[in-house]
Parts: sequence; structure tokens; C-alpha cells
Amino acid sequence: MTTAALQTVLTVPERFQGPQGIVNGGWLAGTVAEALGGRGNAVEVTLHAPTPVETELRLEHVANTASLYHGDKLLVEAIPVHEDLKAPEYVRFADAARAEAGFPGWQGHAFPECFVCGLRDPGDGLRIYPGPVEGTDLVAAGWRVPYSVAGDDGVPAAIVGAALDCVTGWAHFGPGESALLGRLAVQIHRRVYPDGTYSVVGRATGREGRKLFGESAIYDGDGTLVAAARATWIAPR
Repeated sequence: MTTAALQTVLTVPERFQGPQGIVNGGWLAGTVAEALGGRGNAVEVTLHAPTPVETELRLEHVANTASLYHGDKLLVEAIPVHEDLKAPEYVRFADAARAEAGFPGWQGHAFPECFVCGLRDPGDGLRIYPGPVEGTDLVAAGWRVPYSVAGDDGVPAAIVGAALDCVTGWAHFGPGESALLGRLAVQIHRRVYPDGTYSVVGRATGREGRKLFGESAIYDGDGTLVAAARATWIAPR
């Protein structure tokens, strides 16, 4: 006996790109993780290949696995993680916003078109610009959530996943440096609300050859953990 797959057709608007023409990895992770359902449960999403924007894709959900395909090519795969993700420490919104002045992307940005950390117009991108937090090993940014990213049910998991993504890379990157997201585990504990103000915090947790590791979190104004993530990036050769 086999379990039938639930299939959904998905086309990602160009707005949600990371590198030019490629869907932002965190946005994808949140979208595919949501297919496995359940706020509070961690989901690990592996990006097997770049996912093109404005292209008809197929999202399949079979048992405890969700997979995204372009034709027969596997792009993304998600599985549950039976653990709570570790989060970097809380940074007050005022301190997180102050840290943005040190964002390395001001000096040189490999992907200025990125939906999350790119130099996009207000209300278009998320405009999350992490910089070093003085006296710590953290990077942080103040996230002012635009109404334009909310749906009928509030801010979707795709946007939360996106917000958790780039900060883990900027915990490693200097001006002009870059890598591509290879894996992101996401755990969403609470809703994110449009026009809310949140602290997005990241930390580099290690490096192994071309692999860069990091963790991130979103906190609300009173220090309550909203969401957390664990990332693996692949640096260029």
C-alpha cells in the first residue's frame, strides 16, 4: 500500500528573489515547512538546487516529507526535526536598530536585489540589515514589518522564514562577500503581525571547509521568542 501525494502548483513572484532570478532560500524554507504544518514544530529544509522565480513548480506532501520540483528535478525537501532549535540571545529593538549602521552590505552587497536584506524600496522588501551588536558576538537588525507582506491570516510562514535567513549569512559576511543557503531548519512559535517591530538576531556558530553555520531568532518587544532557525551556507569555491 502506498500513500498518495498531495500536490500543489506553486509559482513564486519575482519579488521574493534572493540572488537575481532565484527564490530567496528562507522564503522557500518557510513555504515548504508550512506544508508540513504545525506552529511550534521544527522543520529542516534542504535546498538541493536553485529555484527559479516566475516558473510553475510542483509542491508534493507525502507522509512526513514535503518536496518541491521543477518538472522531475528535485529542488527542495523538508522533514520534521524532533528538537527545539537553539536561539541566539535577545537584543532589544533599540539596540538591534542601532546595529544596522554597521551592516556590511552598505559597503558592498553581492545581492542588492534580495527580498530580505537587499536595498529595496520601503514596503517592497523586508529591509533587514544586520550589523554587529557592540560587546557581543551577535549581529542584529530592527524589523519593521510592512503591511505589504501580510495576507488574510497575518504574516505567512514564508515571510518569517525569509526574515530568519539572511541574518545567519551576515553573521559571517564582510562587505561584498556571499554564499548560498544550503539548509535551513525553522521553528515558528508565535505569529508575526504587520506593522509590528521585532528584533532579528543572528550568530555565526562555526565553519567547516566551504560550509558556514549560523543560528538566528526573531524576538518581540518584550523579549519573547517568536521564531528560531539553524542554517548551513555554502561558500563559493
